[in-house]
Amino acid sequence: MKLYTYSGETTAEALKLAQSEHGHNALVVKAKEIRKKTLTEPGLYEVVVAVDKPAEENKPPKSNNMQERLDQALQSARPEPPKAPPQEAVDLELSEAIKEMRKLAGVESQEESPPVLSVPKGLTQIAQSSLKDAQAREQQAKSPPHQANKSDEGLHSIKGELNKINDNLKLIQNMVWSEEKEQGLFIPQEFAEIYRLAKNSGMHKVHLDEIMRLSLELMPVKMRENSVTVKRYFREVLRKMIYCRHEGLDPNYKKILMLVGPTGVGKTTTLAKLAARYSKLLNQKYKVGILTLDTYRIGAVEQLMWYAKKMKISIETVMDSEDFAKEMEALEYCDVILIDTTGHSQHDKKKIENLKKFTEHDYKIDTTLVLSLTTKYEDLKDIYNAFSPLEIDSLIFTKLDESRGFGNLFSLVYESKKPISYLSIGQEVPADLLVASNDYLVDCMLDGFSHPGRKNP
Repeated sequence: MKLYTYSGETTAEALKLAQSEHGHNALVVKAKEIRKKTLTEPGLYEVVVAVDKPAEENKPPKSNNMQERLDQALQSARPEPPKAPPQEAVDLELSEAIKEMRKLAGVESQEESPPVLSVPKGLTQIAQSSLKDAQAREQQAKSPPHQANKSDEGLHSIKGELNKINDNLKLIQNMVWSEEKEQGLFIPQEFAEIYRLAKNSGMHKVHLDEIMRLSLELMPVKMRENSVTVKRYFREVLRKMIYCRHEGLDPNYKKILMLVGPTGVGKTTTLAKLAARYSKLLNQKYKVGILTLDTYRIGAVEQLMWYAKKMKISIETVMDSEDFAKEMEALEYCDVILIDTTGHSQHDKKKIENLKKFTEHDYKIDTTLVLSLTTKYEDLKDIYNAFSPLEIDSLIFTKLDESRGFGNLFSLVYESKKPISYLSIGQEVPADLLVASNDYLVDCMLDGFSHPGRKNP
């Protein structure tokens, strides 16, 4: 490893020189001020970087043989995928639950008790609770005003007829369900639209099918009159499938938030949004500090330094876990400390173990896993399992504006039982950051993504 020194009138200028010579992978060892800026002469800053080998030595030898080139590309064997934990299933007698639901709906039945179903733990309770809430909302929606005139009643009747026509058109569009019939799950016509929406959103099929099975057992016939009531019921089910954490900052309690996750999900930009939000939250300016462990990428350090200068907040860099406590002491005066980390592949267990050393200090650190919504459910689950040794406290989802499906989010949060704290809905800092909300996510799931405050085209 060789050390190189670069200087400039600003730290950013020195970093830019180092970046032009060695690329983004040079390791920043030291940055210091040599001479303060005065009226007569410019300032002078010095940056020391460490480089493993010259760029020429890093280039792999090329071969003209196609087989050799393929062998080189496949040298590292693909790790075995982690075994999925056994699906928790319990045999539940639904006869009493169904009788209770039918009684609530005012429907008496003399049919025999339904057969026992094997369902994931928790979905039955969600379905039953959602049914009660949906019925309450349906009753409220149907209640006419006390002084409704005949004209209003006529309009209400016409609207009902139009809804029925619209429902019939939707049923015709969704009549073929050969795949589900072959697998023993028959989807009635009145459920076809909502099933298609949920399936196309990327929800895990096991979750979707079990919700459907429970719905067919629990939902009274009166609530299947049209797609509006069915959709209202599913909205309640989806709201209860996920957990969102309310934002709260205690002036007497120091908040330390560490963002971890794979490469390319937008951790650094999300951290900058959080820093701007906390520093101006509710007109109560919290003292915010940034600690970056991502010294391997000059671009990331330069980006954070620019944001920190813009927002006039402190920033410190940590080279290894031994220096962590010392740099944390330098930010002792801050109400909020945000920690940026290097992105790691979920298959690089060694780097994730090294990252765990930073969380083993005496500080109470809120570890947040940052995930991109554009990632499919199987990969999201793989990433979550790989980063679980860091004891994940909450989740942040990014790139909501780049995704058309939200089902993968619902399935992962339901499986992991971890709350969502924030949602990144664009690139603007700090405007495109939202506190997570069940209602907002359900709206996006069923109606498509929408940016609050902006008119969709």
